[in-house]
Amino acid sequence: MNRTLSLDLFTRPGDDFEKRQYLVMGSLKDIRKQFQQNRLYPYLSVLLDLRENLNHILDGFTGIDVKGPKRIKRIDLLNKRIEFESTLPSNMDLDAIKDLIEWAQPLISEAISEGISIYEFVDENLKVDTVGIQPGYKDEGYLFVPDHKTGGLRLFRYEMSIYLNSRESYRALKTTLFKTLDNGIMPHSSPGAIKLELIREFKDMPNPATYAFHTPLEFSFSSTLFPVAKRKLLRLLVS
Repeated sequence: MNRTLSLDLFTRPGDDFEKRQYLVMGSLKDIRKQFQQNRLYPYLSVLLDLRENLNHILDGFTGIDVKGPKRIKRIDLLNKRIEFESTLPSNMDLDAIKDLIEWAQPLISEAISEGISIYEFVDENLKVDTVGIQPGYKDEGYLFVPDHKTGGLRLFRYEMSIYLNSRESYRALKTTLFKTLDNGIMPHSSPGAIKLELIREFKDMPNPATYAFHTPLEFSFSSTLFPVAKRKLLRLLVS
């Protein structure tokens, strides 16, 4: 992205309101160009995180008299709290911050809707099959994902982990690319045959959970297909 669409753009002092509007619109335009090329990540994640954080800031304004010389001293996103200081003049008052966020919210939501539509289309056209006998332990294993733009099949090892923060726990999927099979090999190697070869090569997983993806889409692998595949596999593993 040529411009940075960040929380700082909405809260830092020094720029006038119209300039901030121009920067927001320019950043959203850049992101939507990426969506038009069916490139989802990290752009969709940036928008989703930004919307959540802006909503937290607006929640912090609830019950606060934003008129007058008060200004933001610190934004604590973790605890959803805004600390204010007053008496000193500010280069950008709280009214302007609140107005900018409220002005930008529908534009950000519109761009998010566009990205989610692409995500849902990719998710619908990205199928996954289990390969061979599935073990009871599925927190580690392999996934195979095709890359039609460059050709070949990418083989990954995955590991599912649980992360904790002060508000919640969540699962994440760590992946490591260890091999790519080109088009000359793939027609002669079924997912089951590939799995058997991996079992012979890597003795630490005698019967790994293994998943093979397939899709007709020729979208960007790193920006679209693989991120959606990871999320689809994570849903499957925790279901």
